[in-house]
Amino acid sequence: MTDPSWPPAGPEGNWQRYQPPPDYPPPYPGRPDPWAPRGRHPVTGQPYSDRSKVTAALLQLIGLFGFLGFGRIYLGQTGFGIAQLLTGIVITAVTWGIGAGVPIIWGIVDAILILSGRVHDREGRPLR
Repeated sequence: MTDPSWPPAGPEGNWQRYQPPPDYPPPYPGRPDPWAPRGRHPVTGQPYSDRSKVTAALLQLIGLFGFLGFGRIYLGQTGFGIAQLLTGIVITAVTWGIGAGVPIIWGIVDAILILSGRVHDREGRPLR
């Protein structure tokens, strides 16, 4: 199900692509946008992050070996990554290894969320 309020409708009521504001400097031929060196999202116009979603997802899949949270730490969400790491270690230790499935499942789900574009970097920019 999609959110009908995003992306916002244009003046004619149909979906509009991102248009830079009037005071925005034009891009230089052969040079990237100075405020978005990695490019912009085609619909929202947000600049892309310097972090890769594939790298973040692969780091998050290290949770399959019991170490969860490295993908979030890579994205700059250090507090959340450390919380994932400590939670995975505590659950595995308290259950004498029986609960090791929890960090494994959490790592897979989080990697899928990262690859699907639902997770952004620390500044809220979409991953490239």
